[in-house]
Amino acid sequence: MTSTRLLSSLMLAASLLTCGFARADDAGPVYGPELQGFDYPYPVHNFDFESQRRSLHMAYMDVAPTGKANGETAVLLHGKNFCGATWENSIAFLSQAGYRVVVPDQIGFCKSSKPEAYQFSFQQLARNTHALLESLKIDRITVVGHSTGGMLGIRYGLMYPKEVKRLVLVDPIGLEDWKALGVPSLSVDQWNAREMQSTADRIRAYEQATYYSGTWKPAYEKWVQMLAGLSRGEGRVAVAWNSALLYDMIYTQPVVYELDKLTMPTLLMIGDKDTTAIGKDVAPPEVKAKLGHYDVLGKQAAKAIPHATLVEFPLLGHAPQMQDPDAYRSALLDWLARTPGQ
Repeated sequence: MTSTRLLSSLMLAASLLTCGFARADDAGPVYGPELQGFDYPYPVHNFDFESQRRSLHMAYMDVAPTGKANGETAVLLHGKNFCGATWENSIAFLSQAGYRVVVPDQIGFCKSSKPEAYQFSFQQLARNTHALLESLKIDRITVVGHSTGGMLGIRYGLMYPKEVKRLVLVDPIGLEDWKALGVPSLSVDQWNAREMQSTADRIRAYEQATYYSGTWKPAYEKWVQMLAGLSRGEGRVAVAWNSALLYDMIYTQPVVYELDKLTMPTLLMIGDKDTTAIGKDVAPPEVKAKLGHYDVLGKQAAKAIPHATLVEFPLLGHAPQMQDPDAYRSALLDWLARTPGQ
């Protein structure tokens, strides 16, 4: 099938879904457009604010220390196919270690607003997060960003260097420029058509191959259904459209060229089996072969970032905090204890 015919088929399927026809082969829980019906591990609050002439709300968790308070705050930034809830294990051990832990859902994701029109940029998401922290009177933080949250964490550290004591990047994407390497551009409409075809089976297959390096545990299914439930619900059109806008943001706004400008102590936690690369599936074979080699990308990033520490997990994929939480917890807490921050 030619690329034109394939796109036409995807657009037709998307139009059927838009008219209200759910996929018959995708049964499971149904969640609202702001993930209504899916429970988070801690109480969810809302930060209401104005941005780009729109009234928006950012959902977030704000978890007090359960161990002896150390006076520090950790801000956890989720990835593209993740939500604040996927940090539940990290929230628990960081709060036990004495941290106040703030975990936002970014605009366009999960339990936060999904505007029909919004100029998404990493700068805007960083400003939104900064405004949330200002409202909570928090001005000195350790940022922990995973996947797309790693790209956002880098941008946040570049924009607010005096407020970021430490930066932790867990398999951040954006350690290479996919566009410059030859990955073809997809329009927002093309991204939208792809997102309208999301099903649990497709999500599961991708996550098993990429996030968990070919392995699978029953505990992972909760996160598959979290995403699939959004796509089954009445808000699926808004969810897919926001996702498309966000993919365009990720593809067009590389951060790799600015890694040398980070000034704070930075921990890179890399699963060497990770192969994540935006648009890899549409890239020509000779381009695809060059993408997503995290065993190489992690080392390159560690050389580029002035005050970097690299921790590699040789057998893990894109989500080490979920695939091997004990190893991840040990490595993170050890580095935090040894690194006072700037």
